[in-house]
Amino acid sequence: MATSKNGQVQHINPDVLSKNPAFTNVISVTGNVKTIYIGGQDALDASGTVVGKGNIKQQTEQVFSNLQAALKAGGAELEHVIKWNIYMVQGQPMQPAFEVFQSVWGRRPNPPAITVMFVSGLANPDFLVEMDAIAVIPEK
Repeated sequence: MATSKNGQVQHINPDVLSKNPAFTNVISVTGNVKTIYIGGQDALDASGTVVGKGNIKQQTEQVFSNLQAALKAGGAELEHVIKWNIYMVQGQPMQPAFEVFQSVWGRRPNPPAITVMFVSGLANPDFLVEMDAIAVIPEK
């Protein structure tokens, strides 16, 4: 649980729900906090070039790189993320993308709530995965 005098982020896994170390079932945010909303990030580098065409693992790595840059720009770190939405093009294998998530998240406690959706396509036909995020930083 991340806390301060003015704000609190509580990760909750009720006994009546399935538990998984990859995600948290419920996250409660109270008090004075800074919230950062990051729009969908795709496998584009800063020049606008698609990274990893046809490769879900490389694209997921680029997406996480973009998300981390966006978090930093908002004054947040990975541990402040409370919610990921992951959009994967139907037919893509989930395991390589999940391995990237595990590698990036590492052994940090309190994983975010996660929703994974399989979609028929994304904004660019070369995109295989897209992620958005919500991060919360308790005020000190």
